[in-house]
Formats: sequence, structure tokens, C-alpha cells
Amino acid sequence: MSGQPPAYGLWSLVALNSLVFIIFAFSFAKPQSSRDWRSFGAFSAFLLALFTEMYGFPLTIYLLSGWLTSRFPGVDFLSHDAGHLLEVMFGWRGNPHFGPFHLLSSLFIFGGFMLLGSAWNALYRAQRDHRLATTGIYARIRHPQYVGFVMIMFGFLLQWPTLVTLAMFPILTLMYARLAKREETDMERDFGDAWREYAKRTPRFLPRSRSQAHRSA
Repeated sequence: MSGQPPAYGLWSLVALNSLVFIIFAFSFAKPQSSRDWRSFGAFSAFLLALFTEMYGFPLTIYLLSGWLTSRFPGVDFLSHDAGHLLEVMFGWRGNPHFGPFHLLSSLFIFGGFMLLGSAWNALYRAQRDHRLATTGIYARIRHPQYVGFVMIMFGFLLQWPTLVTLAMFPILTLMYARLAKREETDMERDFGDAWREYAKRTPRFLPRSRSQAHRSA
């Protein structure tokens, strides 16, 4: 034990970090329809649950404390650094912010936000011109905003896994998949053959490789 005071109970940081990331995500996603607000609300709930454990009350560490202390003796699990559980479990003993999982996490989070921003720019132009969004990132996948949200959540799981967010992640991913299908029903109704042709050549969530794109052309 390090003798340092616990790095939790910092509810002002819970509020601050939640607001910063939620507002940041809002500036990229810009929800408008009720479907947009549902997806954004679920994402916001994930962030709130994450930062509550990161700075407020470490529920996961308390529930797993017996196993963690027996498996990793000498680690002060009430220190902030030890909350990066994947770094601890895989033996990283340096600064966790420079550990492999944290660095990979940053790539997913940054990439997710970039995807949200790119999706909004293409979608805004299409909505302004009253046409189907098929340019930019929409030329590669049909639902980049949902993919962006999932990437960001996965990135945070790599950085700071908790039992609550691990349980939320598959539920929210399934919710986004269902929202995407409902959105496609609306798009087919509104755009007809143009939508069907677009859906035929453009994958829903994962872009095709160059060889796959060449074969489908």
C-alpha cells in the first residue's frame, strides 16, 4: 500500500469530465431527430457510468477487491493508476497513461470522434440539399455515426474497464444496430430505388477492403 489517500470521491471531476465529453460528442454528433437523441442519450449514460467509477465510487474495484488483491499483491487498488485494470492485469508497471491499452484506447476514442465529425459534415450537406447522404464517409459505410459511438465506448473500455460499462457495451451496441435498421426502413420509404442501390453497394457498418470493393464494382 502506498499510504496515499484514495483517488476517489472526486465528484466534481465526475461532473466536469462527463460534461466535457458529452458536450464534445454533442458538437460532433449534433442530434436532431428523436432517434438521434436516443442514441446520444445512451452514449451519455455510458460516459456518466464510466466517470462515476473513474473518479467517484470504484464499484468494480470494491466488488473484485478480494480477487484483485490475491492475484496482484502489493498493488494499491485505491490509487488512480491501478484503476487502469488491463494495464495492471497484463503486467504493465510503468505510467499507465503510456501503457499499450491506454494508447490503443486513445486511438479508438480519437478515431471515433473523427468519424462522428466526418459523418456530420456529409449528412448536413445532404440534408441541406434534400438528398441521400452517399458522399464522404457515407460512401464507405451506411452508419458512420453509430460506428463512431461504438468505437469511443470500446476505447474507454480499454482504458478503464468497469463491470457496469462492460454490461452496457453489448446492450448499447445492439441498440445501435436496431436503430440503424429502423433508420434504413425510413430511408427506403423516403428515397426508394436510390436507397436500395446505395445499400446494395455500401456496407452497413464495416467498410469493404479494396479487393472486396473491386469485386463488387
